[in-house]
Amino acid sequence: MLTKERRDLIVSYINENNAVTVAQLMEQFDASAATIRRDLSVLHDEKRILKVFGGATSLSSTDVNTIEPTVSAKASLNIAEKEAISKYAASLINDDDFVYIDSGTTTLEMIKFIDNTKAKYITNGIVHAKKLLEKNLSTMIIGGRCKFATEAIIGPDCIEGISKYHFTKAFMGTNGISLTAGFTTPDVDEALVKAEAVKHAYISYILADHSKFGLVSSVTFADITKCCIITDKEPKASYGSKTIIKVV
Repeated sequence: MLTKERRDLIVSYINENNAVTVAQLMEQFDASAATIRRDLSVLHDEKRILKVFGGATSLSSTDVNTIEPTVSAKASLNIAEKEAISKYAASLINDDDFVYIDSGTTTLEMIKFIDNTKAKYITNGIVHAKKLLEKNLSTMIIGGRCKFATEAIIGPDCIEGISKYHFTKAFMGTNGISLTAGFTTPDVDEALVKAEAVKHAYISYILADHSKFGLVSSVTFADITKCCIITDKEPKASYGSKTIIKVV
């Protein structure tokens, strides 16, 4: 089979199935993993499919978001849901925890409910650090470049700083949750920071309301199996087969 013919067939197969894994494509087209991944990279660059962690999804069936809303814009969305999620998340903090709190509106809401003064807290959120200090909590902030839209600290200095620590718990925000794409965010620099935090946490919790399920942003920062999810509504059953989900 010619390369172009195989790639055209791959696009058709993905569009028919909405989302597929590399393993499925290997079996379907009797090709090696390296060949399939190379095909997916080319097709992704040609904007014919969306390459995600472990496979690909159809562009026609996937809501792909490449724009990061401002903090003020996100703060006005799903307020009651964020409050319920945040309140439960805060209750998970124990006296001996070293907690990483990701930037984001839901994680910021969480600080309002934190009452454990014995745990230690570290964050890449500028406003988050201020709110933690106002509650007289043991607070550290990661150094790096400040991002205007999300008021987060990002960049190589931030990643290097996170790499030195080992968190007992990480509370993370996300822009999208997908079975194939995992946890995603629009900005590659912010995704790298999130990925490093998850990597250095004993357990990571994604704080996300029901509207985040099925959405895909530009960059994956963690596979669906790597983090537990705290949300306000039960997603479809297939999510529960991949990770732990707590509905509050």
